[in-house]
Amino acid sequence: MATVRLDQKSRAIVRLISDSYINALANYFGSGPTDISAARMQHRAYADALSSNGVEVTTLEADQNHPDCVFVEDQAVVIDGHVLLPVPGHESRRGEQPPIADFLSHHLKGHQICKMEPPAMMDGGDILRLGDLFFVGRSTRTNDDGISELKDLLDHLGHELRVVDIPSGALHLTSISSTPTDNIILAPEGYLAPEAFGVMPDGCEVIMIPEEEVYGCNTIGLPGNKVIIAEGYPTVKKTLEDRGLECIILDMEQIRAADGSLTCCSIFY
Repeated sequence: MATVRLDQKSRAIVRLISDSYINALANYFGSGPTDISAARMQHRAYADALSSNGVEVTTLEADQNHPDCVFVEDQAVVIDGHVLLPVPGHESRRGEQPPIADFLSHHLKGHQICKMEPPAMMDGGDILRLGDLFFVGRSTRTNDDGISELKDLLDHLGHELRVVDIPSGALHLTSISSTPTDNIILAPEGYLAPEAFGVMPDGCEVIMIPEEEVYGCNTIGLPGNKVIIAEGYPTVKKTLEDRGLECIILDMEQIRAADGSLTCCSIFY
């Protein structure tokens, strides 16, 4: 989940892979999963990487009727304890949300929980946080009405929101960018220009990665100068290590096959 600062990454939700995962949506990074057993092993390693680095992980059961249910990031936006339940941008995914909403309602009692209504729509994967500055992707999954509702929440919390237009060859903002620390954005050449993010706050920078490593631009920064990255992206690894970060490398092949990235598989709360 890309809407929390490093110091807020203490608890996370993940969700098991369904038996129907082979039918997950795939139009960008992959042509569909081919090995559910391998996908489950990779997902288990992902959850283990979080828990072994200090994150309290709760695993929700899969929904066999929803092939994409493992990608929990899209189903809830959690910002400073406040929850926005979006209308997911693909109609087939809208039935995935209730168990996640119930869990967050129970564990975040006393905090504001808002539910988006059509025609607004948004995937959580279109939101990126850099410290206390937020970016939202205007994409095929996130429209202007959804962005307006997110802005209302961020205005209430005193945070700035900037809109980034997502190119047709990408699914979400976090599919092609991430914040491995609270002052770095990774983004790929050929998809976004540094100027897309506007003027960076003092001490912050946008680091451009070669286009062929676009998938590797999605990372999960953790406290203690650690960052989880996908296997197979040497420029991303070297770039982060040169900045003093310890890389935790995970095989994401069968997650990528369903257009999923590292941040897609968790919600920090």
